[in-house]
Amino acid sequence: MRKIGYARVSSVHQNLDRQLGQLRAEGCDPIFREKKSGKDVRNRPQLERAIDALGNGDVLVLAEWDRATRSMMDGIAIIERIQARGALLKVLDKAHLDLTTPIGRGFIAFLSALAEDERQRIVKRANEGRKIALARGAKFGRKPKLNAFQQEEACRRLSA
Repeated sequence: MRKIGYARVSSVHQNLDRQLGQLRAEGCDPIFREKKSGKDVRNRPQLERAIDALGNGDVLVLAEWDRATRSMMDGIAIIERIQARGALLKVLDKAHLDLTTPIGRGFIAFLSALAEDERQRIVKRANEGRKIALARGAKFGRKPKLNAFQQEEACRRLSA
């Protein structure tokens, strides 16, 4: 079991030393680090590399949860990716986000249930919206590449 660390600060002027110290004390090697805003949840290449480096039984260690995520859904997506790799998560400042413990795993199960419920509600609203749009006469799918004249001409040529 390897412990892989991840540390992030929001700007190049900030210092990673405190987080790096906590991750080293936890025994993390390697430690992925980046200095960039976390507002854009899709632009954290070092977090991606840290997750990609995880193997079965490894642990991704974060000094602070908000260094990796900005929303509940983003956090759940990260946790699901970690679990899909057969790895675990440990957040040093949040004991309930230590998936190496039974309480931490129970907390994640609860969050996963919330995410699943939200997904079901989204699907239900989307399906209802589609039914209403169909009733109003909306057309779904791609627009035809050929106009009406071109379609008729193609059919005429095929039959000839």
